[in-house]
Amino acid sequence: MTIKEIARLAGVSTSTVSKIVNQKDNSISAETRERVLKIVKEYNYTPYASVASPSQKTWIIGIILRSSTSFDATLDGIVKEAQANGYNTLICSSSSHMDQELKNITAVCKNNVDGIIWEPVCAQSLSLASHIEKKGIPCFTVGPDGGPDAFRLPYEDLGYRLTQELIRLRHENIACLTQPGRRSDAFISGYRKCLFDNQIPFDETLIFSQVGEGLIDPMNTRQITGVISSHYQKALEFYQLMNALHYRIPEDFSLITLKNDKVQALAYPTISSYTVANGAYGSYLCQRLIARIEKKESVPEPFSQEFTLDTTATMGIPAHLKAPKITVVGSINMDTYLNVSRLPNTGKTVSTSTSSVYPGGKGINQAIGAAKLGHRVALIGNVGSDLESDYIYRTLNQYGVDTFGVKRRMNVHTGKAYIMVDPDGNSMISILAGANDTFTPADIQEKEHIFNNTGYCLIQSEVPLDTVFEACTTAHKFHAKTILKPSARSRIPKKTLAQVDIIIPNEDELGELCPGAATLKERADYLLECGVKAVIVTLGEHGCYVKTKTLEKKFPAALFASVDTTGASDAFISALASYLLYGYPLEKAVRIAVYAAGFCVTREGVVPSLIDRNSLETYIRQIESDLL
Repeated sequence: MTIKEIARLAGVSTSTVSKIVNQKDNSISAETRERVLKIVKEYNYTPYASVASPSQKTWIIGIILRSSTSFDATLDGIVKEAQANGYNTLICSSSSHMDQELKNITAVCKNNVDGIIWEPVCAQSLSLASHIEKKGIPCFTVGPDGGPDAFRLPYEDLGYRLTQELIRLRHENIACLTQPGRRSDAFISGYRKCLFDNQIPFDETLIFSQVGEGLIDPMNTRQITGVISSHYQKALEFYQLMNALHYRIPEDFSLITLKNDKVQALAYPTISSYTVANGAYGSYLCQRLIARIEKKESVPEPFSQEFTLDTTATMGIPAHLKAPKITVVGSINMDTYLNVSRLPNTGKTVSTSTSSVYPGGKGINQAIGAAKLGHRVALIGNVGSDLESDYIYRTLNQYGVDTFGVKRRMNVHTGKAYIMVDPDGNSMISILAGANDTFTPADIQEKEHIFNNTGYCLIQSEVPLDTVFEACTTAHKFHAKTILKPSARSRIPKKTLAQVDIIIPNEDELGELCPGAATLKERADYLLECGVKAVIVTLGEHGCYVKTKTLEKKFPAALFASVDTTGASDAFISALASYLLYGYPLEKAVRIAVYAAGFCVTREGVVPSLIDRNSLETYIRQIESDLL
């Protein structure tokens, strides 16, 4: 700031300013003296100040913010990085006013800072850069008004991506909730561009800056089915408003927001979010500035962050499109198949010439089976921290199975199954439980929201029994019916059986569950007395036996050449649940499930042999047209 600029601001001559600052102002009125001194102090004017920056380093970094209240954790990242490198910080807020901004610029320049990170108030603020340039101080601008070379976070891309997340779930009536600030214009631009790219008309009335009456009417009339928010606080306000109005998220409306990394430690409701690493971004800005101050040859790589949803807890398809889904709770393995000439027995050694590996476990098999038959499916279970878990995630995503209930356990291996198959398709299985043994009731409680809008919950007992019980009770809490496959267990507690709607053992499993009974009927009656609503016993090539309080019937098997019987029960269960959910009565659903199981035994490996809905129904129409 020069003496001429001070004189212009005060409305006096340069000689008057000179007299006042040099205390030779006897002839000048007190009013003029006070006005000039006020401006001199505000703009940090120093008489005869050198234009050039002093060679002496001050180890201070100046930070000029448009408004400190909205800078999130970025400022923390800058300060921590500066301190780690031996620098102090001088922080100024312009309160969104250019006159205060100029005062801040002159203040940091007067203190001979070594570098400046500057967030301009507006585009016109860049005209003030000359004051910094005269001092020769390295300076980076940040934010939307910092010019073409400014550093900025990709809020336009994030607005686009949040909108696309809801469009992927078939939302078309999407509102944008934001508030005045750094990110809003870019965020809205991304929202608008995404709508355009998906051929959805843009409606400016669906942009809201307040959570209140203006938002309630379109929510009540279903003009809005989903909301994206640029700020977590706004999303939280919306969440609380919907709760007060007795709406449910995501059953009635979907909600997705941006969240800065400071929010993670706070006890807020779970809201589907992209977490922006503001602290890391601030650290990066400071690293770049220090590299320039110290004239380092190596410059930090451009800042980048991979954005992924932390949860789908508040996201779903629009209410008018929703049909109940199938939720699967159970084991997740990598299956290794070994083809042998005969199954081994005591004292005998068998060799194999071929082997193959597939994702498996009854949880995966039943989830993919139901997904291929046309249902929305969510899987809940545990995998390890190994390469096999990555393969499993990719496979589940390939079939459209919701994997947000699949937890990766660190320092544990994914479960494994070793399956020997003889030429007749008979199999013998050994299981290494791995991460499946770490599957606890707490995992079910943590993923409780996944049970929302579940029609049938498929559960298997290859995971701990207390987790099976928790899954059954949670499913009933959300009004879902339960189907249990009692595998790998010699007993199931009666309190768990009382929570089972349909149990589907094979003959061996039935014998272990009911050791005192002799016939199929007696054993089935025992399970019905324990509270089970329906018992379906799979009998291999002899079909299945069904017993309820009002029905007792045997169903023949479908005639298919047997190559591998390993997944027959999983194919049966996923088809049974699928067609019950489609509204078929129990007897018809069982007959359809028998065909699905028949298809499954014709190929090696469970997942590759699971039948899709179109193929299954095309075949049934040719064989038994009245069934569908």
